[in-house]
Amino acid sequence: MFNSGKLSTHSNMENRRDFVRKIAAGMAAASFVSVPEQASASEAPLKKTFVHHVFFWLKDPKNQEARTEFENGLHALIKVPQIQSHHIGTPVQSSREVVDDSFTYSYMVFFRNETDQEIYQTHPIHLKFIEDCRHLWEKVVVYDAIN
Repeated sequence: MFNSGKLSTHSNMENRRDFVRKIAAGMAAASFVSVPEQASASEAPLKKTFVHHVFFWLKDPKNQEARTEFENGLHALIKVPQIQSHHIGTPVQSSREVVDDSFTYSYMVFFRNETDQEIYQTHPIHLKFIEDCRHLWEKVVVYDAIN
């Protein structure tokens, strides 16, 4: 899926910097980290952060009722107290080969550490989300990262 010949290093680095700036700005707005408005990626690293990024493919992505039910579930899920910041999104359609835009929803949450993420996994709100919404998705992929 990844073809390094398709993207220039400069373009790739600019995309990464833009992504990190947006994440840092969002976390600053949530009082998670203090970041100057024009901070560069090297000035605002996310330290000691556990990132839990989940991609969902709904069974019937064109069904607005199912989407609303799923979105309501996600918005209830972000109330788990261990979550420091979050992002819920939908794919950007792209002709770039390196972009996977096949998912229906992206759900990214940030924790202070691995222990908080483990608490989240067994938290009643998380378990209720799975119970109430699992019938809506056909595929889930999770990426966890920590620094």
